[in-house]
Amino acid sequence: MHKNTFRISTLLLALGFAVLAGCSTSTNKAPIEERAIKGGAPKTGAANAQPVPQTGAIAPDVKALPGAENAGKPGYYTVKPGDNLIRIAIDNGQSTRDLVKWNALENPNRIEVGQVLRVVPPGVDAAAVTTKSVAAAKVESRALDAKPATTAGSVAAATSAAVSTAASAPASSSQATAVAAARENDEDPVWGWPAAGQVNVGFDEQRNKGLAFYGKAGDAVLAAADGRVVYAGSGLRGYGNLVIIKHNSTYLTAYAHNQTLLVKEDQAVRKGQKIAEMGSSDSDQVKLHFEVRKQGKPIDPAKLLPGR
Repeated sequence: MHKNTFRISTLLLALGFAVLAGCSTSTNKAPIEERAIKGGAPKTGAANAQPVPQTGAIAPDVKALPGAENAGKPGYYTVKPGDNLIRIAIDNGQSTRDLVKWNALENPNRIEVGQVLRVVPPGVDAAAVTTKSVAAAKVESRALDAKPATTAGSVAAATSAAVSTAASAPASSSQATAVAAARENDEDPVWGWPAAGQVNVGFDEQRNKGLAFYGKAGDAVLAAADGRVVYAGSGLRGYGNLVIIKHNSTYLTAYAHNQTLLVKEDQAVRKGQKIAEMGSSDSDQVKLHFEVRKQGKPIDPAKLLPGR
């Protein structure tokens, strides 16, 4: 009896060790198998080692924007959100055509924020520039209010004695056309009224950056001073058919909402010359919106215009 009991106890003890040994083996293997299924951890060993990607190797290349090396230099402009080429040209007294050429722009409608544009002619020392020449241009001999047509002699008389040359185009049997080059000067322009009517809305720096003249469609819009047309078109939102005249390095004037434009970019114009016809383009009524900008900042034109 005692021998049988001892044998049974011995057998049970042996079986217990076997079960414990089996459980121990299963416990050690389970985590490795689970990782192998999930693929969460690589196997150890030199043969299975995977290269660790370096941060510098996967960073995308950053493309430098055109002209970035000129940022902050005189004569260059860094494009800001909301800019377009027309606005940049106007604020710098240039034509969009010149900016396209100087910056080799393939598409003038696509400029990027942060892009740096040349806004002075190549070869010009921007730091030394004090004025923008009024380009030589054909002077129109269009009569206004039954006044005598402009002649080559009257243009020459009106032009300063500092003009170096004045070339005449070949004369026809009915009319001679003159070409004059106006001298560089940075003196204040001699101002005149851009429209015949009274001012209906005055200057307000926040809401109305100029003067509004109400009138009838087709009323004459006149150049407020001698200068050069740097923009004539409808590409600036809110202004409709627009003319911009540069008078010197300090002043430019803007004439908005016209129904018809009578001048082109780079054309020289004289004070009082008809440059457009009043209209309601991009406006709820017929009117002329007239701005004067001094070094790019709108100022009250009423402080410059002569008394009536």
